[in-house]
Amino acid sequence: CRTCLNKFWTSTQTCFCPLCKVTFSKRPDLMINTNRGTIMGGKLNLGRPEVFCDFCDERKQKAVKSCLTCQSSYCETHLEPHHRVPRLKKHTLINAVENLEDYICQKHERPLELFCRDDQTSVCLSCTEGDHRTHNTVPIEEENREKYMKTHNILITVFIDQRNTEKEKSASVKLFTDLIRSFERCQSELLKMMEEQQKAAEKQAEDLIKELKQEISDLKKRNTELEQLSHTDDHLHLLQMYSSLYSRPHIKNCTEISIDTDVNVLPLHRALTQLKKTHKALNKKLSKSGLGWAQKYAVDVTLDPDTAHPYLILSDDGKQVSHGDNKQDVPENPKRFDDYCVLAKQGFSSGRFYYEVQVKRKTGWSLGVARESINRKGDISPSPEDGLWSMVLINQRQYIACDNPAVAFSHRTTPAIVGVFVDYEEGLVSFYDVGSSSHIYSFTDQTFTEKLYPYFGPGLNNKGKNSNPLIISPRGAASNFGPYERI
Repeated sequence: CRTCLNKFWTSTQTCFCPLCKVTFSKRPDLMINTNRGTIMGGKLNLGRPEVFCDFCDERKQKAVKSCLTCQSSYCETHLEPHHRVPRLKKHTLINAVENLEDYICQKHERPLELFCRDDQTSVCLSCTEGDHRTHNTVPIEEENREKYMKTHNILITVFIDQRNTEKEKSASVKLFTDLIRSFERCQSELLKMMEEQQKAAEKQAEDLIKELKQEISDLKKRNTELEQLSHTDDHLHLLQMYSSLYSRPHIKNCTEISIDTDVNVLPLHRALTQLKKTHKALNKKLSKSGLGWAQKYAVDVTLDPDTAHPYLILSDDGKQVSHGDNKQDVPENPKRFDDYCVLAKQGFSSGRFYYEVQVKRKTGWSLGVARESINRKGDISPSPEDGLWSMVLINQRQYIACDNPAVAFSHRTTPAIVGVFVDYEEGLVSFYDVGSSSHIYSFTDQTFTEKLYPYFGPGLNNKGKNSNPLIISPRGAASNFGPYERI
């Protein structure tokens, strides 16, 4: 009905017919269907004027029924014979209508009591003996009932689908909220445990310093006593006076001194120990692969339009990419991604390479390298196991290194230019903030067996908030500046 359609079209972006699924580019104006009104046998109130009794002499009374056999309308009083006289009881009554001729077969002057499904029109009994003799005809009431049930079922299905979608959205929001709360709770507990550990370590250090000071004081005292003993011949007398010289001084072995960080946080301690080992190995590698050293391996890369998602806009020189509002007319091919990303034309299967990308004034992006066989259809799984070593910026300040497991953190500054360095043989992928010459994150101890391609994701346009493009710096630009000149 009109009310249901208006309500349904208000809650959806695309207007379409629930019955035949035809979509409309522009929302149509709903109007009364007079043919449908005829099929419904006058049982629907389509907003027509009031109908009056044909047999009232003076003051006309409102008609309650129209007789298709008599072709007249009756009030309650004049309708009474149709309920009482056997012959009149067989007449066909409908709700009072003004234009009775619409319900009468113009050819045979008999009531339109049947519906021809082949021609989709109302017919009388005589029509079924003529032009509609071989057609599929049913009583109008049956056709009305069937169409009503079909429409009803479609609307119920649409309503259920809409409710299920809303429930799924609600469940997703609840899950995300629960995850955030769980993360905040774990973060709070970790900070509390670290504070307790720090206090315990400080207390142990204070006790150790106090103990060492006491030992130093005792040693100074014994040294004074020995000096006095060396200046007299009455050694025996002095030895009796300073009986403490008989005993061997207690001196703590400094190589055995350690601050106990294992204060009810053994699992955390193990994790911190492993983290220290990782940082040590990383620092060893970074000592020969800092930003200044990495920039020596700068390469010239350009974007490959055959891999770009249709909504991405590439510059003519292949150095810039941004997300647009309209789908580009591009041919489909196996290399093209279904996700909003693009690869470089150049691939590398050995050695070292480095490139820089301008990300200034962007609220979101993703950068890195991808192996040649990465799955390009459907959503990309951002992990080294699936062939992607990348970093993602969300909400302007929050970074995610798509490692296994993923690592989320905030960088102290917002980079304007990000450098990406790869050492194929060492299994190293590093990200740098070029402006501050600082290291952001590194994937270490990776194993590369395929050609690697620079990977770029400009992020969604976000209503113009993230419209700036990713810009690849020209080859050799990095080597023209020292790290201190860039600060």
